[in-house]
Amino acid sequence: MLANHRKLRHAWRDCARLAGVALLGISLAWQYAMAQGGQAVDTSAQNLMVVLRESAGTNKQDEALKPLGKLRARGPDGAEVEFELAAFAFLGDMHVRFVFDGPTSMRNATPQDLARLQVNPAQALELSVRNMKRVYGDPAARPFTGGLMQVQGKSPDLDSSYFLDRGFWRGILQRHPEGILVAVPKRGGLVFAPLSDSKAVDGLRKGVSYLYSSSGQLRVSSALYLFKDDQWTVFQPPQPQTRGP
Repeated sequence: MLANHRKLRHAWRDCARLAGVALLGISLAWQYAMAQGGQAVDTSAQNLMVVLRESAGTNKQDEALKPLGKLRARGPDGAEVEFELAAFAFLGDMHVRFVFDGPTSMRNATPQDLARLQVNPAQALELSVRNMKRVYGDPAARPFTGGLMQVQGKSPDLDSSYFLDRGFWRGILQRHPEGILVAVPKRGGLVFAPLSDSKAVDGLRKGVSYLYSSSGQLRVSSALYLFKDDQWTVFQPPQPQTRGP
């Protein structure tokens, strides 16, 4: 059942991607299509979740959630539309976007949805992580390659969201108080290494650019992040954005 869920979600994303809508270097076509779709989606507090997405060309230095504000995009019919999502600049070249989980896709939440649910952004983040873990399981760290560990749940589309599970990283930090170096190059790729493992850290510093650039439309961040003293910081900045010819 879960496999079918993912296949249908991937199909929606691929179809919407053909619309070619872009904003700040982020393809919003599939999100826009899902937001406008007619499928019934539970918009209760128990179904609120959160995803991490790329904000190309940015390098935010703190974790404070800053509203992205009103956005513009061009729909499949060519008309320009203005809309506002419950989306917030987060850290490095990433932003968080609140969504409602549906049977074949995710419906974007709006600021009005958060107001209706009576949660501020910080509360919405905590609630979303709890919901995600209830539905898709607690994150599990498994050996990856070169001394790295990979964090996974039951849905690859949401693996990157475990970056937002502070309790999980606090547990890792208890074993490695020197700090945890983390990369989130794509939605299904969240990897880390203790800062004390110099070989794994060196491999991650050299390899994150390839992991990111090879992920296509599924990429999230080209930066590296350090979790230490119960806070996230940018350890290695995002790679510069290059313009096409």
